[in-house]
Amino acid sequence: MTAELVRGQNHTLPQTRLEIRVSAGSPVVAGATLGDENGVVRGAEWIAHPGSPQLPGLEVSQQAAAGHRLAVDLDALPETVHRVTVLLALPVGVGGPTRFGATAAPFIAVTRIDGTEIATFTLTGLDAESAVSALELYRRQGAWKVRAVGQGYAAGLAEMLADQGLAGAAELAASIQEAVARSLARSVAPPPPRTPEGDRVRQASGPSDPGPAPAAPPQPPAATPVQPAADPGTASVSASAPTPGGPINYAHPRRQHAAPPTPPPTAPPAQPGQAAQPVAGDATGWSMDERLYNQIWGMFEDLARAAAAYRSAVDFAESRMDQELDRSLSDPRNRIGGAGDRAREEARAKRDELTARAREVLDRDLAQLAAEAAVVEPALPAAYAGWDNPVWHAHRIPMELPMALRLGDLHLPERTGLRIPLLVRLPLERGIWVDSGRKASEAVALMDSDRLRRLAMETAVLHAARLLAVYPPGEFSVHVIDPAGSAAGPLAPLVDAGVLAGPPAAGPQGVASVLAHLTRRVDLVQMAVRAGAADSLPPDLDTGEQLLVVNDFPHGFDDRAVTQLRYLADEGPAVGVHLLMVADREDASAYGPVLDPLWRSLLRITPVADSHLADPWVGHAWTYEPPVTPPGSRVLEQVLAAVTAARKAAGR
Repeated sequence: MTAELVRGQNHTLPQTRLEIRVSAGSPVVAGATLGDENGVVRGAEWIAHPGSPQLPGLEVSQQAAAGHRLAVDLDALPETVHRVTVLLALPVGVGGPTRFGATAAPFIAVTRIDGTEIATFTLTGLDAESAVSALELYRRQGAWKVRAVGQGYAAGLAEMLADQGLAGAAELAASIQEAVARSLARSVAPPPPRTPEGDRVRQASGPSDPGPAPAAPPQPPAATPVQPAADPGTASVSASAPTPGGPINYAHPRRQHAAPPTPPPTAPPAQPGQAAQPVAGDATGWSMDERLYNQIWGMFEDLARAAAAYRSAVDFAESRMDQELDRSLSDPRNRIGGAGDRAREEARAKRDELTARAREVLDRDLAQLAAEAAVVEPALPAAYAGWDNPVWHAHRIPMELPMALRLGDLHLPERTGLRIPLLVRLPLERGIWVDSGRKASEAVALMDSDRLRRLAMETAVLHAARLLAVYPPGEFSVHVIDPAGSAAGPLAPLVDAGVLAGPPAAGPQGVASVLAHLTRRVDLVQMAVRAGAADSLPPDLDTGEQLLVVNDFPHGFDDRAVTQLRYLADEGPAVGVHLLMVADREDASAYGPVLDPLWRSLLRITPVADSHLADPWVGHAWTYEPPVTPPGSRVLEQVLAAVTAARKAAGR
């Protein structure tokens, strides 16, 4: 039976391996401090936070999110630790709420590894506080208990850490918030919230538990609505599966509970002894495009959680082996003769067994996802498809804007051949930065700088062409700033097709002219929206979406131009002006921290494969693969020709 705690109430913990699940109304920072018998935190090394997420017996999330999972093994904590305090704080400088009173009350559940709740606590009554000590696990007479705390701090994380006796609390709090800001900048934005009925729950050929290893530590999907009960969609493999050794069932039954009037496709009945086949569009949604979008994001989440469970299991097996060796070799009698060797062999054998069981579960999950990807990829519409997909050869410019756009592929080292399309919602909510720097990636360290810059601009051209191809005719315009004219080659397909709003702007005067034009548009549209007078816009103002492609920033930019560019990056997306920048951050180092907000506001991608993007659930580093056209293919020219023809037919 679950104990529903109120402030000050405690409850005995029936076991020492736990998960602490946090649900909040907006992204929060989750961490934990270790305290001695007096509750004092002895140093920064006793705090688990996004910048240092792992301590012995404790693992927390690596980024701010609306949901978290903290993994706790009380037996693995140092003997001097008598208290574990779970803390929550609102991230600073990211545009979210600045006090807990402005968001839904956080909910915390202490659960067993299988998700069964032991105790819950809802942090009500918070107002001006921006940080809170939520609950604590403490040792009393050899037993562990949980106590609901709910102590808030209006001065934030620094005040809370100082209250626990930490020296240098302000400096550590600042470093934690800096780590959170960095993680948010590199994280792929999660999809909009879906109802619980739309969550993915897979059925597999056996139980998902690979042994005594803990489940994936952080954290339920940031896009999942706040639920006071344990999230049923957090496991990558359902425990209610067919008997071990049976076929894999690819059906996703809970995706169809909230089906729209036109039901999604369902897998055909499986023959006896055979697995049901995966189906493209096997997710909820009002259209096939929406179902495919939700299905791809479900695959993305499933792969992230499957890899997290495997890595956590391997870490647990290694930790268990070390603990068994330490206990065995602490007895001097086992250090002489064959006893010590036998202990080592037994510990390693257990480690290998646990790792093998975890790998078996992972391979099963990966096989399921690979089979699903094999049927989903050919069914994707042009906006979601790779440039090698035959759908482009019959592509017609749509009359309606699609839900999302493909920016490339993502994969993890556990199976590099399993690629997940990186989809971002349309209209773009964030600018894009194609990093042409040599220091940004190991893959480009030995690459010629000129070659790298050309690749970066070619990547930007492919993204611009895709945007032109998926927007209705005349509703999307592309402006180009190329101060030195160095991108004439990569820009040739766009220029030759006549799809640009004007010739690429060169020199300081060209830069100033384009920036002034787009800044004026942002100002006018903002004023019209705020005044509720959209009809009063000048007749010569293009109200369609605008994309500004900037090459070789900051060359050709003076201080005024840099300020205008920052303004467009911050204010432009809300009124239909978007930024696609090709730049090497080192080239702009003279501006110092002035441009840090600009870089953080943009989604960084690379012209070559690089592991720098993070998922919004567990924070894995994913390898990003940029889009490329097949060698010798003229698909880019064909698509741009279709854009030109559609504009002429529409009289644009």
